[in-house]
Amino acid sequence: MAHYRSAGTIPPKRHTQHRTPEGDLYYEELMGEEGFSSDSSLLYHRYIPSAIVDVRPWELPDQTLTPNDPLLPRHLRTHALGADGRDVVTGRRLLLGNGDVRLGYVAATETSPLYKNAVGDECCYVESGTATLETQLGHVDVHQGDYVMIPRAVIHRWVPTGDEPVRVYVIEANSHINPPRGYLSKHGQLLEHAPYCERDFRHVDEPQLVDEQDVEVYIKHRGRGPSGLDGTIHVQPQHPFDVVGWDGCLYPYVFNIGDFEPITGRVHQPPPAHLVWEGHNFVVCNFVPRKVDYHPLAIPVPYYHSNVDSDEVMFYCGGDYEARKGSGIGQGSISLHPAGHAHGPQPGAYERSIGAEFFDELAVMVDTFRPLDLGEGALATEDDRYPYSWSGGRRLGQG
Repeated sequence: MAHYRSAGTIPPKRHTQHRTPEGDLYYEELMGEEGFSSDSSLLYHRYIPSAIVDVRPWELPDQTLTPNDPLLPRHLRTHALGADGRDVVTGRRLLLGNGDVRLGYVAATETSPLYKNAVGDECCYVESGTATLETQLGHVDVHQGDYVMIPRAVIHRWVPTGDEPVRVYVIEANSHINPPRGYLSKHGQLLEHAPYCERDFRHVDEPQLVDEQDVEVYIKHRGRGPSGLDGTIHVQPQHPFDVVGWDGCLYPYVFNIGDFEPITGRVHQPPPAHLVWEGHNFVVCNFVPRKVDYHPLAIPVPYYHSNVDSDEVMFYCGGDYEARKGSGIGQGSISLHPAGHAHGPQPGAYERSIGAEFFDELAVMVDTFRPLDLGEGALATEDDRYPYSWSGGRRLGQG
């Protein structure tokens, strides 16, 4: 996120002495992307950030992926995955994934361990509930509708704060996740036609100091197993929340979907009009409550379409999604429409939408440019009737 911020205490010039009130040196750490060639922040620690006193494996939640073979559209019911004392880090269930991105879901009631993803950025959408995201750069409160953007390698933990579970849809990249390049000036400012601006972002507060010893940090990193991922726990002699100050352009931030300004037109607008984030080989769009097409002969619901280059995943997280009525899809549902299968409104929705002026719907869409496979969470929650919903449930060989 190429917008400069600073917090806490930092020296007047980078890479120079910064001392405690007692005269000891703070330890400067550069957290940077793309080998010193992209965004970075400088952190000033009370203790050496490299120090560890123990290490052991962390067995990641099941990362097994099964090909979508035979090719089918899928409907997943995430609310069938119970909370069961889970936390946002170790309790997330893998739904879909490929070599570029993994999509997971968790309903969490417990505080997570300290954690960093050393593989890629995480974009976490809060479906419901409240929590505090605690990070080494500062903390921020999150709630329903928030996209929580966490850069690779930032140490953090999730602390649920309400009476109900915090439900989180997790987009884990093997890359960085940023605002679309088409929304940005050549210097990184959000342009006038972008559907959100810098004022809409919420940031972590001042860094918080914690005095604890022998603290575990869970790390997800590249590995040699079938998933290409592995897990390790480092025990640090001092708590990693020892940052007295930092500055730069790399930090967590929050954007609420309610601050997205929808782009509408006289006829139906294609999904790129709803673009919100992009990563390597995938994009994220959101469909928010909005005025719909106002041509006198408009058909407001989407036309049938074949995305020949991408798989389309929709997470239905609010409102009443007009095009899906009669399919069994509801709050917390996820649909997968793979490349090679034409998809669109359910029977009757095409005609019913004529004359509509407003859609009260909320959905987060991920389009991937490599096929998605099915995780264990998908296999556990699939509605096997969905592929036949466009033919009224008719299936050869069944009564």
